[in-house]
Amino acid sequence: MKTVDCKCPLTMSLNVIGGKWKPLIIYNLEKSNMRFGQLDDAIMGISRKVLTAQLNELVNDKLILRTAFAETPPRVEYSLTDKGRELIPILRSIAKWGSYLVE
Repeated sequence: MKTVDCKCPLTMSLNVIGGKWKPLIIYNLEKSNMRFGQLDDAIMGISRKVLTAQLNELVNDKLILRTAFAETPPRVEYSLTDKGRELIPILRSIAKWGSYLVE
């Protein structure tokens, strides 16, 4: 996450969840925990490099949790934190508003 010298709550919020991919990642994790490859398959058009960067930012912002399992081969799952789950109704409202734009 970029450092923002502004104390505006809207600016801070958009800095954390803004962009093309973060809302889609959060939305996909609503239903269940997912592995990297599952997220990569579910989000059309995202590169693996960008997905990695966006996941790391969401983990750092404590919106998603990265769980690594000590297995061979290694397995990592991503899930929403409580803080991340709080965004779901907001994203649904934005999606509802967006449906008016595409009609």
